Amino acid sequence: MIFEHEIPDGSKLYFGESAKKKRYIESVASEILYADGFDEIVTPLFSYHQHLSISDERQLVRVNDKQNHKMTLRADSTIDVVHIIDKRLGRNTSHKKWFYIQPVFRYPSTEIYQVGAEFLGEGSLSRVMSSAMKIFETLSLEPLVQISNMRIPMLLCEMFDLTLDDFRHINIEKMLSLKVQWLSKLVYLQYIDEIDEVIAIVPEAIQVELIKMKELCNELTCKNSVLSPLYYASMIYYDELYFRVIEKNEVFANGGRYKNDELTSVGFAIFTDNLIETLSKEEKK
Repeated sequence: MIFEHEIPDGSKLYFGESAKKKRYIESVASEILYADGFDEIVTPLFSYHQHLSISDERQLVRVNDKQNHKMTLRADSTIDVVHIIDKRLGRNTSHKKWFYIQPVFRYPSTEIYQVGAEFLGEGSLSRVMSSAMKIFETLSLEPLVQISNMRIPMLLCEMFDLTLDDFRHINIEKMLSLKVQWLSKLVYLQYIDEIDEVIAIVPEAIQVELIKMKELCNELTCKNSVLSPLYYASMIYYDELYFRVIEKNEVFANGGRYKNDELTSVGFAIFTDNLIETLSKEEKK
């Protein structure tokens, strides 16, 4: 039996203090992003392109349009923003920096509220990470920033009998079982002051990607950061530098560099609900 007051599992209800905190987070983010030159976009709830974003299509909530073409509810905002700006609005605007405040939806009934930003045609991840860090600083949060590079797992799959699923599921034991000294060093690489030692012993292709991670760390002002060179993101469009912002077991944000057709861009998404929960806990201390 479903009672009149019940809401589906995974859906969101905000009221009182939680609604106030949600509005505060969104207000802080929008002010900072406007100041950094971003304009706002609100994309359609329905999409034809979500399969380009989500690696596991079982997560998509499927519907059909009036011609019976397959659509889904918006499960990720990034690719839709790029498609709409690049393909539909390109003749009407030359602006490249966009932000959005909207939910995404995953099967069967999960709502995930996000604040996101995309810088189209930009290849430097620090250009958007700086905006994300300002938002956390204004919210009086100092979470951990984890720096990764999607190219490293891809290269290792070419070099060894490894698959991307080994990296998605963090199969460290399999990587260590290969008994390759430099690979073992790479597995345990965590801090920026260790990276030069690893760069000196890895193959040249891996060196290039580690140097990109080092340069990104040097461009950031955040004090609390670690390296995770073997992490592989579940979003299929990230192709190089990538970051996550973490507080204990909660992911506050993620983002990275990606390519859609021939357009290289960078962006991030902040997960509003995790911030609301953390800010509420901080108030109770």
